[in-house]
Amino acid sequence: MKTDYIGKPVDRVDGPLKVTGKAKYAAEFGADGLTYGYVVSSNIASGKIKNINSMPALELKGVLQVFTHENVPTLAWFDKSYKDDDAVDGSPFRPLHSAKITHSMQPVALVVADTFELARYAASLIEVTYDEDAHTTNLEQNLSKSFKAPTGKTGYKPPVSRGNAEEAFAKAPVKIESTYIHSAEHHNPMEIFATTVIVEPDGKLTIYDKTQGVTNCLNYVTKIFGLSANEVRVMSPFMGGGFGSGLRPQYQLFLAVLAAQELKRSVRVSLTRQQMFSFGHRPANVQQLALSADQDGTLQSITHKAYGETSLFENYTEAVVNWAGLLYQCENVNVDYQLVKLNTYTPMDMRAPGSASGMHAIESAMDELAYKLKMDPLALRLKNYAERDQNDKKPFSSKALRACYQEGAAKFGWDKRSMEPRSMREGNTLIGWGMATGVWDALQMKAAAKAVLTADGKLIVGSGTSDIGTGTYTIMTQIAAQTLGLPLEDVTFKLGDTLLSEAPLQGGSWTAASVGSAVLAACEAIKEKVFKLAQKLKNSPFTDADLQQVSFDGGLITHKLDASKAIEIVTVMKQSGEVSIEEEATNIPNLLHMLEYSFNTHSAVFVEVKVDEDLGTVIVSRVVSAIAGGKVLNPKTARSQILGAVVWGIGMALEEESVIDNNFGRFMNHNLAEYHVAVNKDINDIEVIFVEEKDDVINPLGIKGLGEIGIVGVAGAVANAVFHATGKRVRQLPITLDKVLGLEKEVELNF
Repeated sequence: MKTDYIGKPVDRVDGPLKVTGKAKYAAEFGADGLTYGYVVSSNIASGKIKNINSMPALELKGVLQVFTHENVPTLAWFDKSYKDDDAVDGSPFRPLHSAKITHSMQPVALVVADTFELARYAASLIEVTYDEDAHTTNLEQNLSKSFKAPTGKTGYKPPVSRGNAEEAFAKAPVKIESTYIHSAEHHNPMEIFATTVIVEPDGKLTIYDKTQGVTNCLNYVTKIFGLSANEVRVMSPFMGGGFGSGLRPQYQLFLAVLAAQELKRSVRVSLTRQQMFSFGHRPANVQQLALSADQDGTLQSITHKAYGETSLFENYTEAVVNWAGLLYQCENVNVDYQLVKLNTYTPMDMRAPGSASGMHAIESAMDELAYKLKMDPLALRLKNYAERDQNDKKPFSSKALRACYQEGAAKFGWDKRSMEPRSMREGNTLIGWGMATGVWDALQMKAAAKAVLTADGKLIVGSGTSDIGTGTYTIMTQIAAQTLGLPLEDVTFKLGDTLLSEAPLQGGSWTAASVGSAVLAACEAIKEKVFKLAQKLKNSPFTDADLQQVSFDGGLITHKLDASKAIEIVTVMKQSGEVSIEEEATNIPNLLHMLEYSFNTHSAVFVEVKVDEDLGTVIVSRVVSAIAGGKVLNPKTARSQILGAVVWGIGMALEEESVIDNNFGRFMNHNLAEYHVAVNKDINDIEVIFVEEKDDVINPLGIKGLGEIGIVGVAGAVANAVFHATGKRVRQLPITLDKVLGLEKEVELNF
């Protein structure tokens, strides 16, 4: 029985639990005497609470308490206690901290009652009056108030300019200048944020939270409430989608712990779908691009300036303008990233933060330049292909982007494309072909894992990481099973528990590389111990062998040069008298390699759209996404990641928009009926190609994360295809039919 699972399309090991309803999420864990909290949200965007009348709610039988800023106990004083692992520069939001209102739908009270229905009804009776101030929520009208984005967020690299882009632009014979506008987007995972806090008989807290980092939540809770780590356990075994929304602890966690501590009762606090729009989101931004080139298409200058929104209390940053100087060979690059403070909650990382929006603008501008040059868009990209990272002046650990271009174009049939816009049609339907490039970081973080092999040959491996639906359970099981040569059914991987070995947040596409490397190291250590035990057995066939001369496969240890010399792992354990073997390993990225190389994933996206000439409706009829992402651990789960990302990219291009009414300072389409996302009817053929990319530098497994690269470039490819179909360049996302028909009102920008 072969146990070489890495690289094979193994079914999800957690699949049966999910499809049978046995997988339990944060709001599904119960306890005797469980109480329920319901959040009251502000209906103004700026001002101060004048008065809160909680008596109508408190008079109801079964209502236990109404928490407001007026009766919250004294908690941690300093900002550092409220900062989490994904915190940005500034002062983190403190729920129920004061009467000050900084954004619409800010939580102003928590009602706790014996039932959810009673808590919800009681919340409707609470009377809140405000002293309202003028608010600012319009990014486009406040660009003149921008300031340079500060550092302060872990992992954020400020953009760096080089050469003299202004002078090169002035001298160049071919040039374009364009402005691109992105609306805010909300994550909208299927599972709503919820926290269940169970007060154990000894007073300790067991917390089930929707999160992408249980350790992050543990540290957050203990610092704020003055608890020790052994008084709190945080678990999140399953998560119904995150996309970055669970990287930071959301306010329902704070409120649930607050209520549990004060009432000495178990409490569950669940947000509503509308309240899912009351915290972080992909920020709205405005981007200015200026490109210039020689007549043969050689880039002479790149200028990329972006304005992003942030809250009044924190400075959210993301890498919007860093990518063009990395991706294209150009000596003169000028980049600038500015922030504008608004009365909104702090934006938050959303799948490929910065790159998803920044690359749309860059790749749209490259398409515009290609048309100015009368040059094929793919040829322009190949003409300016960068063999090295010019931003950091390093070689890439691997870069198979050329293969992405070649294989993607061949599969799509790009060579059959006519250059002229509006030149391809089927009756009243205009057909357009567009393409774009994608790039994302291939990062690795410090992570630990523990492996325990028992006498019956069963292996349990654990790490406090998360699985937001990406397939973490499955790929870690594959790595562990192959390393020790065990059947998949004999291996169990555990995650989402602060009692397990510490792991980083699940974000940034680094989980597979980080936790996977730790799992590999722990299992390699187990393997070495088992082999040493096998050598000590009476009449051992491996007395004179070393570890490199044997294989672990099919539950056996076998000599590579003589297959007759073999012994079962279970036999080794039993004859050695070992009940179990335990090893914990911590994997740290190779710091020398990090100094010497740049690590990235790449993609090439080819899109066909069909546009109704009269109605302006856009259908994405075909997509080919070619990915260079190192070694693929599981083609099935990897393909699912890219498919989902492409679907989201289509939604980003054509549908997704958090509409803010600047009169009220509030997101108005805060539900799944009016916040449009791509559905089955919107999605047609999507082909995913994983090009061969060997990387011996990045980590022992040669893997890169795939969670984010799939969305990068999709919106740009769709936008470019719409132009090819219609001749109309739409520079504001989403590309709705009114914009295609030229009926939209032009956005006024106040620089």
